[in-house]
Amino acid sequence: MRVVLENSRAAATKPSMIPVSQPSRQPPAWQRELQQAITDPAELLRAVGLGPEWLEAAHSAARLFPLKVPRGFVDRMRRGDPRDPLLLQVLPLGAEHDAVPGYVHDPVGDLAARAGPGVLQKYRGRALLVATGACAVHCRYCFRRHFPYAEENASRGGFRPALDVLRADPTLREVIVSGGDPLTLGDGRLSALLAGLQEIPHLRRVRLHSRLPVVLPERIDAGFVAAWSAVKLQKILVVHANHANEIDTSVGAAFARLRATGTTLLNQAVLLRGVNDRRDDLVELSEALFGAGVLPYYLHLLDPVAGAAHFDVPEAEARRLLDAVAARLPGYLVPRLVREVPGATSKTMLPPASR
Repeated sequence: MRVVLENSRAAATKPSMIPVSQPSRQPPAWQRELQQAITDPAELLRAVGLGPEWLEAAHSAARLFPLKVPRGFVDRMRRGDPRDPLLLQVLPLGAEHDAVPGYVHDPVGDLAARAGPGVLQKYRGRALLVATGACAVHCRYCFRRHFPYAEENASRGGFRPALDVLRADPTLREVIVSGGDPLTLGDGRLSALLAGLQEIPHLRRVRLHSRLPVVLPERIDAGFVAAWSAVKLQKILVVHANHANEIDTSVGAAFARLRATGTTLLNQAVLLRGVNDRRDDLVELSEALFGAGVLPYYLHLLDPVAGAAHFDVPEAEARRLLDAVAARLPGYLVPRLVREVPGATSKTMLPPASR
């Protein structure tokens, strides 16, 4: 009996040989969604119900500029409609191969505005930080589709060299954090960058430019809200929606979470042939944005980037269109029609055709 009892005590005190599984740390939902984004043209065409006749051109154009689009954004597209305004923004087309005079790789003079590693300065009082080259979606009209992100990226060196450039210029009041898309950075890296900006005494405002609240609203989660809420500088977030169909309930909820942090929300759109070049498109976009708590801010004429000429709406037509929009909406819902001119000291405002 004694032997049995002693053996029982030994078993009770002996460490278990069965390995204890440690809970695996899952990436946040938005990162999982981003990892599952569609990058194969054939898969995109299947998802929207289009036939194989589109495939050869899509594969060819995707070799010029890769396809990338989150599945949640694809879910908002109309099946079987090759003219769907959301699809047209991301579907590679054969027209991207067309060489059009005046359409170049650096259409807005970014490289001439380089002030330091990943820092661009075009206008007095503010500078732009290229925080990353990554995006959640590859918009086919992107003016930085040819940008040399590998060399011009502020995240190299842990952001410190870029922050030193900003700290050395006491005329700066605002930093625009852009990319790529800064919200593709994880919460840790983004928090470190924001903390570095807050240490610069002459800065008053930080402005994020991001497409993620629209194409991947899961990004505006508790982790981001906590990091962004901790910023004591004035906070502006400029989102990018081109069509009212982009703004569903999940996007509206993301906007609401952002507003709760005391963030000023603005939208900048690009005027795109076939996407939003009708009066009703722009009216509905402004109404949808303001209904979700976002102020329409800029309507950009297309930057003449190589591969995107098929999206162009001529300036005279754009000005007439803005006239028609202004006749339907109160002034605060009419975005400013602008063009970016390389070397200019500000965006060039374009008046309505009636002026």
